[in-house]
Amino acid sequence: MGRSPDLVEDQITYPIITALLSAPNVTVVRGFSDFGYSYVYILFKDRTDIYWARSRVLEYLNQLSGRLPEGVTPQLGPDATAVGWVFQYALVDETGQQDLGSLRSFQDWYLRYWLRSVDGVAEVASVGGFVRQYQINLDPTKVLAYRLNLNEIIEKVRMSNLDVGGRVVEFSGVEYMIRGRGYIKSTADIEQIAVGVNPNGTPVLLREVATVTLGPDMRRGLAEWNGRGEAVGGVVIMRYGQDALEVIDRVKAKLKEIEPSLPKGVRIVTAYDRSDLIKESVATAAENLAEELLVVSLLIIGFLLHIRSALIPIITLPLAILIAFIPMYWLGVGLNIMSIGGIIVAVGDMVDASIVMVDNAHRRLEEWEQGGRMGKRNRVLIDSAKEVGPPIFASLLVIAVAFMPVFTLEAQEGRLFKPLALTKNLSIATSAVLAVTLIPALLSLFIRGRIIPERRNPVSRILQALYVPILRLALRYRALVVVLALLLMASIAVPFQRMGSEFMPPLYEGTILYMPTTLPGISVTEAGRLLQEMDRKLMAFPEVEHVFGKSGRAETSTDPAPFSMMEVVVELKPKERWREGLTYEDLIAELDRTLQFPGVTNAWTMPIKARIDMLTTGVRTPVGIKIFGPDLKKIEEIGKAIEMIAKAVPGTRSVYAERVSGGYFLDFAIKRDEIARFGLTVMDVGRIIESAIGGESITTTVEGRERYPVNLRYLRELRDDLDKLGRLTVSTPSGAQVPLAQLADLRMVSGPAMIRDEDGMLSGYVYVDMADRDVGGYVEDLKRVVKEKIELPAGYILTWSGQYEFMERVRERLTIFVPLTLAIIFVLYYFTFRSVAQTLMVMLGVPLALVGGVWALYGLGYNLSIAVWVGLIALAGVAAETSAVMLAYLDEAVRRRRDAGQLHSLADLVEAVQTGARERVRPVMMTGLANIVGLFPTMLATGTGADVMKRLAAPMIGGIGSAMLLTLVVIPAIYVIWRWHGDVKLDEEDARD
Repeated sequence: MGRSPDLVEDQITYPIITALLSAPNVTVVRGFSDFGYSYVYILFKDRTDIYWARSRVLEYLNQLSGRLPEGVTPQLGPDATAVGWVFQYALVDETGQQDLGSLRSFQDWYLRYWLRSVDGVAEVASVGGFVRQYQINLDPTKVLAYRLNLNEIIEKVRMSNLDVGGRVVEFSGVEYMIRGRGYIKSTADIEQIAVGVNPNGTPVLLREVATVTLGPDMRRGLAEWNGRGEAVGGVVIMRYGQDALEVIDRVKAKLKEIEPSLPKGVRIVTAYDRSDLIKESVATAAENLAEELLVVSLLIIGFLLHIRSALIPIITLPLAILIAFIPMYWLGVGLNIMSIGGIIVAVGDMVDASIVMVDNAHRRLEEWEQGGRMGKRNRVLIDSAKEVGPPIFASLLVIAVAFMPVFTLEAQEGRLFKPLALTKNLSIATSAVLAVTLIPALLSLFIRGRIIPERRNPVSRILQALYVPILRLALRYRALVVVLALLLMASIAVPFQRMGSEFMPPLYEGTILYMPTTLPGISVTEAGRLLQEMDRKLMAFPEVEHVFGKSGRAETSTDPAPFSMMEVVVELKPKERWREGLTYEDLIAELDRTLQFPGVTNAWTMPIKARIDMLTTGVRTPVGIKIFGPDLKKIEEIGKAIEMIAKAVPGTRSVYAERVSGGYFLDFAIKRDEIARFGLTVMDVGRIIESAIGGESITTTVEGRERYPVNLRYLRELRDDLDKLGRLTVSTPSGAQVPLAQLADLRMVSGPAMIRDEDGMLSGYVYVDMADRDVGGYVEDLKRVVKEKIELPAGYILTWSGQYEFMERVRERLTIFVPLTLAIIFVLYYFTFRSVAQTLMVMLGVPLALVGGVWALYGLGYNLSIAVWVGLIALAGVAAETSAVMLAYLDEAVRRRRDAGQLHSLADLVEAVQTGARERVRPVMMTGLANIVGLFPTMLATGTGADVMKRLAAPMIGGIGSAMLLTLVVIPAIYVIWRWHGDVKLDEEDARD
């Protein structure tokens, strides 16, 4: 317990890390050596089964047998991570009937176990308060006077705390089980322990050589509630893979159940509850989905002006979504913001199939009416469905294939967006199946009664009136249209280069995690005072509901924080109760200005984001710099130099380089020649340092359900300055007493307060918090400045971590798979059109869509992020589909003209293309607007999770808009050029010859 960080690193952490480096599927082994504790975190590849991984760790830990110090036994932490901190609470007694010691005892021995019994809870970690401890404070002068020694006293205490059993005895036909009751129950029991006898044979009791009190154990963590002073709290840690909402609901139900069992005057208050965020974000996404379905339904009715026909897409759309929930359930995909977001993105594509089939049925029925109703009506409807069914199925397949890059994402980004991609493709697949099964049946069932011919449909007439003049100009000035299209596509280079970059857009969690850092070596008293002052200032803000602060660590292996690292959970009120016009960024800026303390560096984040960042990279700020090398002092020097440089980079809010050698130590440098002269060993001197000065828990009391340690050390007044410590004596084999100052040199030195070790290399971190800038641009500027001004010695390495590390990983992944996906789409369309030229025209829809998508993002001030890239990927498939549909319509019009023998000149070709484009403007506009208008509610949303969904929707709205408009103009122009030079012109020349 009392080993310093450098001893923990050398004796425990480093051997464990090196043993685990070669374990299968391991990506990173990260170690923290703190005062008395060693934490080693092993990160495995994605999709590695956690229980398989735990068994591998146990297997490799067996290799350490005999290599660790005596009494050190590594233990696996809970089957959970710090991301599983789903619920936090505080025990509050406003009546003053309970002190911090009794509250902590109730938390440790009752409440903690009640909550651990809840299904899905891996661990309940206690924090704050005082752990009760029986303290034996020896007076070495009296010990010497009675001719006792430290080892004897320790052994006597241990032998005086024991219950035993003696089998059974029988009396009068009844069996009695025998018990020897000897557990320590009070300080009086300890005082009465006989530790020796005097020369007269009189027993020497412990109270004659020591004082025995009930006091607090040494603390490595404390908690504070609302600026009112120290508190006792707990952290409910969810088991890995469990549903957070269900676990939290069960925890709340358990707390309600045990409420009558709480000590008098005590109540449990919620400090952090993740279920609020989950419910709000799902509600926001579900509301967007409902609004989208309503808007799309109204749009379809408005275009078709035939309610019975409009019912076909209106019915099939929610039905396809409901059917998609079945495979989602089988695959274990829950309802969350991402999975619902996949459905939101897919709605426009899903409704396209039914729109095209209904519109084509209307057209064929109109032709059937004009042709004198030859044949049966149902046959006409079936033939119309057969005509467009296969192309629709193929188009939906292409849209699904377009999402392949999302499935290749890994790590955090993969876990975030694969559910979105999965639900989108499941919805698309369901829609494709319904397009060739249910919709044809619904056509004959619903398309009845009077149908307004397209030439008399007011919507179609308005669209054609607007479109035809533009189309005529485009077909007349074809070359100019192509040049303008190329210029428009080239124009996106300007906004694209000016856009910033980030890993993920901010997901507003409704809770702030304030993480101030002080210099190492802060005492528990000073940490408590500073934490209370911070909490008091936070509570002064009208937007703050309550705060729960923590300094140091909770009693869990998922929290390796030292006292210098504080965490304050700031629960905010609903935005409706904020000051008018105040944004989240403004609030953070105000808080940062208010909470400025000497020697304290602020960092502002949110709980889930911070836990994920710390787990995956070890860095809690958006940008982190890891310095690896062989010497901690040099690592600290490099870190300080980077800290000074980073402060001058625009956008830096705070920067803190860890003082890896900033701890304070009192060294006893043992003189080997002196101890040898007295016949002593290093262990003899070390026992006095470890037990008499540091204190040793020598046994544990058993008091019902409660257990408390018994600690032994010398009196405080004999160890509170260097001179007194030097006068403490060590017994020699001859019985002489030698002062410690004669056997060791006492020196106050500085050293590492905590040692970080990553993959066996010593490391130090520089934490950079930034504001008003994108992460990518900021890091590029900082990297340039560091490269110019920092010269690394040989053997030292810098790596850039935090969100930037995620961004680089995503960029490398998408660089490979986006071009590959476009190539696959090209091949699929080639098999459809059997023409490279036509396939290239289809693929032209992608850059045409990027024009609107990129300019929309730039206009809204969005940075490039993984959410934006997913939106652009979704856009690519839809854009290609839009071009393919227009091309198919033009092919059909030209083929009809050729079959009629009316395609002999350029004018004939232009007229045919104009007719085909004019006739199909309604379905093209309807399918495009279904996507655009359907996503508008998402852009107007303001609830939790809306920021992420807006980044998905924005490029699709802008891109589909430009793709739709440009496709209606550019594709016909290019098609005329290609057809004329490809075959019509040749046919004309052949006819002339």
